Amino acid sequence: MAGIDMANQTRENIIRKRKIRSRRRRIAFFRLLFLLVVFGAIVSAVVFVGYAIINWGSHIYHEYQAMYQEYTQRQEAKRGAMDPKFDGYTNVLVLGLDDGVREDGTEAPNADTIMLMSMVNESGRVRVITIPPDTWISFPGDGGEGRISTLYPRGGEPLMVRAVSNLLGISVHQYIAVDMKTFAELIDILGGIDAYVEEDMNYDDQKAGLSIHLQKGYQHMDGDTAQKYLRYRGTGLGDVGRVQRQQRFIKALYQKALQLDTIPKLPAIADIFQHRMTTSAEIFDSAHLANVLRHMNSDVPVTLMLPGESAEDDERIWIPHQNEIDLRIRELFPVYEINQGSEE
Repeated sequence: MAGIDMANQTRENIIRKRKIRSRRRRIAFFRLLFLLVVFGAIVSAVVFVGYAIINWGSHIYHEYQAMYQEYTQRQEAKRGAMDPKFDGYTNVLVLGLDDGVREDGTEAPNADTIMLMSMVNESGRVRVITIPPDTWISFPGDGGEGRISTLYPRGGEPLMVRAVSNLLGISVHQYIAVDMKTFAELIDILGGIDAYVEEDMNYDDQKAGLSIHLQKGYQHMDGDTAQKYLRYRGTGLGDVGRVQRQQRFIKALYQKALQLDTIPKLPAIADIFQHRMTTSAEIFDSAHLANVLRHMNSDVPVTLMLPGESAEDDERIWIPHQNEIDLRIRELFPVYEINQGSEE
């Protein structure tokens, strides 16, 4: 009996151990199955998220590409095609608008001040070419002729850009247009400008709402005085004297803008540029322009008046000398600068 009981106990132990091993195998199998399911779910999630990110990124890329293409088309419509040999420069057309009025009494501002400001991107050196508003040119497109200032009511800044680009033979990258009231506010924000008035200035034009009375000598000019000083034509040199005053004022304004006390005023200045001026610059230009301004050279800008002479039959008309213009442009934009993007 004892032997039979021992045999039964041994068989039961074997069966129990088999059940235990079987249960362990099932547990191990289900653990493995669970891990595989979890791993598969993770892989699937990663693949799904990755695919979604790729699709999202592709969508964003195509949207950005479409936005940039629309931007380039807008810019080309505004400025015309850009010549790559001027990529080393930032050329900005600055237009000062007067309060022009047509004979019928409707407002039609003209481009009373026309300047091409060019900065060498590598060195930060600035050059300013001033174009008298009475410069006689062939109008872009229609073949007509007339004063360049009268183009503004016809086609605004884009037409002025094309006219200046044709006249100078260079690419204009951006433009800024500002009226006299906004210009005066900008000067006031800077704290005024010190300038020398070379003669007594007395001029009244009721139709244009202009009354200028300035005494000869050094003066600290607020915004209103500054815009009157710049608009005065005088009886002697006329437009030539006016351009010379504008160039002296630009040099003083440039030095004022680079002073340390201008830094706290930058938010107010930026607000005027953003909300009170008309410009071609868009979000795609912001980083470039910020980088350009950061590298502005402290040297006084080189200034140049458009070469030409007064017409024999009308001293109020400025006839440009194209050969001399081409020569001066080659001096300002020499081949080695165009190829290297820097000056010697």
